[in-house]
Amino acid sequence: MITWRDTEDIAIALAERHPDLDPLSVRFTDLHRWVTELPGFSDDPGASNEKTLEAIQMAWLDEYRNR
Repeated sequence: MITWRDTEDIAIALAERHPDLDPLSVRFTDLHRWVTELPGFSDDPGASNEKTLEAIQMAWLDEYRNR
């Protein structure tokens, strides 16, 4: 079960699903949708905010740069 608080798990999953995509090029609307579409995501889609999405984007950026 993945929730909005699982920033690192979400970042890893996004990096695996979109390995060649620079996370900084992703709009928050797309990021939000992609997170809610992840297998195992079971949190309230409306429970995220800009701060949460920024944290996910930065964690994903770390994954992207370390590959």
